[in-house]
Amino acid sequence: MVEKTLKRIDWTLLFLILPILAAGLATMKSFAPEEGAGDFFNRQVVWVAISLAVFLIFSFIDFRFLKQTQVLIFLLLLFSGMLLLLFILGKTVHGAQSWFSLGSFSFQPADMMKLVLVLILAKYFSRRHVEIRNIKHIFISGFYALVPFILVLLQPDFGSAMIIFFIWLGMVLVSGISKTHLLLVFLAAGIIFVSLWFFAFAPYQKARIANFVNPLADVRGSGYNAFQSTIAVGSGQIMGKGLGFGTQSRLKFLPQYQTDFVFAAFTEEWGFVGAILILFLYAFLIWRILYFSSFGASNFEILFGLGIAIFLMSHIIVNIGMNLGLLPVTGIPLPFMSYGGSHLLTEFAGLGILMSMRKYARSVHRDDTKHEFLGA
Repeated sequence: MVEKTLKRIDWTLLFLILPILAAGLATMKSFAPEEGAGDFFNRQVVWVAISLAVFLIFSFIDFRFLKQTQVLIFLLLLFSGMLLLLFILGKTVHGAQSWFSLGSFSFQPADMMKLVLVLILAKYFSRRHVEIRNIKHIFISGFYALVPFILVLLQPDFGSAMIIFFIWLGMVLVSGISKTHLLLVFLAAGIIFVSLWFFAFAPYQKARIANFVNPLADVRGSGYNAFQSTIAVGSGQIMGKGLGFGTQSRLKFLPQYQTDFVFAAFTEEWGFVGAILILFLYAFLIWRILYFSSFGASNFEILFGLGIAIFLMSHIIVNIGMNLGLLPVTGIPLPFMSYGGSHLLTEFAGLGILMSMRKYARSVHRDDTKHEFLGA
């Protein structure tokens, strides 16, 4: 049984992740001489070991019980309760009350909530494929996402709230819901926002929104982090400055090099070549996940695999976008590379569940799956 399960684990997927993990650890290790920097590396090694163990353990578990509605509702209520509890017992980090402090380690329940949302939406859309074009499913599925979205936004953690929105939007798009109905919903939201902009928002509120959308417009204020990140990326040039020679990070011009701006710190040391390699690994990783999702035993497994891909892509695009100054700085970690245990455990837990689902996968041509979803 153990040998059979090990054979079903996609070791290629794991080997794609290992260099990304190594890149993050190398970036943290290169700044170990700095005061306290060595702790990031040491603690991250522990989190990597725990996360890999979770991945392997989850690969052995039969997760078909997650198809049960009562189980998913329990998980939604559990993590919603934890998000509420943060307002009483949560630790404030960088202005957001998003963490439970456990001694030397901290836990962010919003990360696991993203995985729970993927499961809930996969369950919801898998049972309503025949009538999926009914506009009511946009609003019902939106309600499932709205609860964690509001709880996370109030922390305030706008970055995680954005990811929750992108997970919902991505899964709505791949589920086959009418794009016309979805466009009407967003058109109505756009009209409301424009009305608020001209008739309700005060000048200082407009300025905050403008600075958030274009942080480089205020490089001495709200755009300082994004500006320093673009300098770090550009100074790496083609081959980089070399491991441990990233001056933007060493001289502390670049903040949060181990979390939000790990991509900029890595690119400064490894250059354009290193950045392209990381992007290639991410692209191949997402392709492998999409490939395996097409062989799901049912619509639930297919949608779960698509949801995991959307979850990871959202993090990758938002994080790298803000490192390049193309998107607002939102405090989103880069999967498998940024420092932190909560997001790492969530990512490996999701992939472990995906590997478990391969035990009862079906043989289906990807063209057949395309006709089931994406409105084909």
